[in-house]
Amino acid sequence: MRTTRVGALALVALVALLAGCAYLPDPPAPVPSSVVPSAAPVPTAAAEGSQLSPDGFDAAQRMAVRIRNIGCGGLSTGSGFALDEHTLITNRHVVADSAELQLSTYDGRDVAAEAASTAALADLAVVRTVDALPAAPLLADADPQVGDPVTVVGYPLGRQLTITDGRVYAAVTDPLNANLGEVLITDAAVEPGSSGSAALDAEGRVIGVVYAKNVDGMSYLVPVSTLRAMLGDDQAFAPAPTCG
Repeated sequence: MRTTRVGALALVALVALLAGCAYLPDPPAPVPSSVVPSAAPVPTAAAEGSQLSPDGFDAAQRMAVRIRNIGCGGLSTGSGFALDEHTLITNRHVVADSAELQLSTYDGRDVAAEAASTAALADLAVVRTVDALPAAPLLADADPQVGDPVTVVGYPLGRQLTITDGRVYAAVTDPLNANLGEVLITDAAVEPGSSGSAALDAEGRVIGVVYAKNVDGMSYLVPVSTLRAMLGDDQAFAPAPTCG
């Protein structure tokens, strides 16, 4: 993939980001008030062919969260992952302009959202929950290197939890937020609705957060070093915009 045409890359990535929430056709009125969970995946079957061990897969699916954003103008879906028992990480564009956020876990359990905060510098958001989340992963101590394995865990199209494997392809200047610095590119496949998914290393530790992809099928990750730095900054996040 060419990385020298920054202007063209920014346009492509912007289109992918805007599609990253997986905007769906308007549902019949009234808008549903609860998530209809899809069938929970079978851990042993889903773990086959993945670089994660069966134990690693079990931990990965338990920390992944499906997000349904009911806004004033439509419905969108995204993904997220637990940071601790009552906090999850996702993308800013996944939770922005919402009237209601509906969360559910891999086993179909609904989790009530309490408040959401978004970052101005990067496409990141923090959501606080009323109900406890099943499990939280460890954050890696350092960013991965080019060539390192990556596993993305999320809910593409708002459907069943999916795990895709790949490698870190490159590190480039963020085409959408130039002041952010470097972001990572991976060939692990994502789809609309994967926005906010955790990217894991072979040990199941978080090494980044999916936020966009380009026309070549490459995914963009906010690296874990940026996530750690922003979580440690009291001024990095502000209340998320709502739509009413």
